[in-house]
Amino acid sequence: MAVVTIYVVFANIMESRRIGRVVVEERLAACVNTLGAVRSIYRWQGKVEQKFEAAALFKTTAAAADRLIARIAELHSYDVPCIEAWPVEPVLRGYAHWVEDSVAG
Repeated sequence: MAVVTIYVVFANIMESRRIGRVVVEERLAACVNTLGAVRSIYRWQGKVEQKFEAAALFKTTAAAADRLIARIAELHSYDVPCIEAWPVEPVLRGYAHWVEDSVAG
């Protein structure tokens, strides 16, 4: 079974927690780790911008990753949010089973 971590940057910690709760309740993610404030420096619409945002890690299965990404994008406040999937290898077998059981329902 393949475990995937989805890394997402949000406008603030409240948005990360709100969306995290929704996707765990919907069984698209087994767990969400809200990491708190990160300073982002990026180019947007031709200008270099800088601001504090909030990062989070969503734990899911490879089979559910596309649905999770689509749902986060749907709920997210940004037009083009940072949503990246990271495969996790190796992974503790018991943890992988827990993720699969939590997402599959």
